[in-house]
Amino acid sequence: MTRSSRTERARSQPRRGLRREEAATYMGLSPSMFDQMVRQGRLPEAKKFGAASVWDMRLLDQAFDGAPRPANDNPFD
Repeated sequence: MTRSSRTERARSQPRRGLRREEAATYMGLSPSMFDQMVRQGRLPEAKKFGAASVWDMRLLDQAFDGAPRPANDNPFD
């Protein structure tokens, strides 16, 4: 099995942890905005597994659920 096929297979498997760009996409943010929000404490820090930084999807979900809603709170805007 080649490295690229192993990587593709790993990405297609269900998992709880996301790398930086995946976590940003999951939250609907650019990687730079994601980094800024992590620095500000508005999103959780990554967990470290050796050299890998991995974000817990459950913690990202909690941050998303707790994010403030717009003042008009119109779901169609």
